[in-house]
Amino acid sequence: MTYKNPDKNGYYGEFGGAFVPEMLYPNVEELQHNYIEIIESEEFKTELNDLLKDYVGRATPLYFAKNLSEKYSTNVYLKREDLNHTGAHKINNALGQVLLAKKLGKKRIIAETGAGQHGVATATACALMNLECIVYMGEIDIARQAPNVARMKMLGAKVVPATSGSKTLKDAVNEALRDWINNATTTHYIIGSVVGPHPFPDLVARFQSVISEEIKWQLKEKIGRKNPDYVIACVGGGSNAAGTFYHFVDEPSVKIIAAEAGGFGVNSGKSAATTFLGTTGVLHGSKSIVMQTNDGQVIEPHSISAGLDYPGIGPFHANLFKNNRAEFFSINDDEALESAFELTKLEGIIPALESSHALQVLKKKTFQKDDVVVICLSGRGDKDMETYLKHLSQ
Repeated sequence: MTYKNPDKNGYYGEFGGAFVPEMLYPNVEELQHNYIEIIESEEFKTELNDLLKDYVGRATPLYFAKNLSEKYSTNVYLKREDLNHTGAHKINNALGQVLLAKKLGKKRIIAETGAGQHGVATATACALMNLECIVYMGEIDIARQAPNVARMKMLGAKVVPATSGSKTLKDAVNEALRDWINNATTTHYIIGSVVGPHPFPDLVARFQSVISEEIKWQLKEKIGRKNPDYVIACVGGGSNAAGTFYHFVDEPSVKIIAAEAGGFGVNSGKSAATTFLGTTGVLHGSKSIVMQTNDGQVIEPHSISAGLDYPGIGPFHANLFKNNRAEFFSINDDEALESAFELTKLEGIIPALESSHALQVLKKKTFQKDDVVVICLSGRGDKDMETYLKHLSQ
């Protein structure tokens, strides 16, 4: 069994597929029929790789965190996605999908965003490629991620608030899907995570797989072997995690750990720990694990981090969970804050709140002295300074 790629119908085990309204089917079918051929062509790969190198600044460093390693008596390496242009891993996928959209003849790009990093990355790629860009964002997220909203507007994107439901990431996805139905022929929808109907989970995972591809050769350079003992990443929808895990999921010697947003606690009613609280269901076009009531109504999630504030996980991760290929931890808001301040003080790196959930695993699990532990630092903390400052003064 391979965990890396879905079958021809877009299923990872029992999860995935394309559950879309009839009006949306032509859009999805066009992508399904063309995406592999386009992104695997030498012309596309050369163009994207050149942009990743010269525009984004890849490869991102694999940094040996000496002080963190000493504290936890193991070998901690941080994959520094926070050092990408725009400040997070999201640019890897945004550039890839904008290039794909151009090859498909689309003139207009829409996207959804939670923390705003995907919105900024998409707006950046659209500015570079001279394409119209509309970003849907929950009203609550617009308020708590104001710096990113300003960046999107400066880059020329139109930011449209989602005012229904919890006014967060789930609702932004709903609004973007409605737009796509109404503007099918001119528009490409850039989903920012490994969620949505097939082929989006596979498409996003492939564009983010550059993360684990680099980890392998960087570890080989540093310690003489390609595989770490552990790879750790935060999971909401799960794009940084899919990229971090991608080249290791079919390597049995590598242990995989995913950190979900526990919010106020798994049993608090204010959480986004999907694998602890969810059941099998359909959300945003794919079958996965979803936080829902007995009659299938989505339960509103909560996380201090806008990027993890989502009531499901992508089918890629649902399959890892179901088959016990990955160990899932629920990290509460206060624990994520604790790890954010710890990394800042020990290593002089201010992480995104999302990444801080992954860092907390160092406190939750005991590692051996000779273990090699790679943690994906998915983004930098600029966007979360207002939240950090509130807790700094307490």
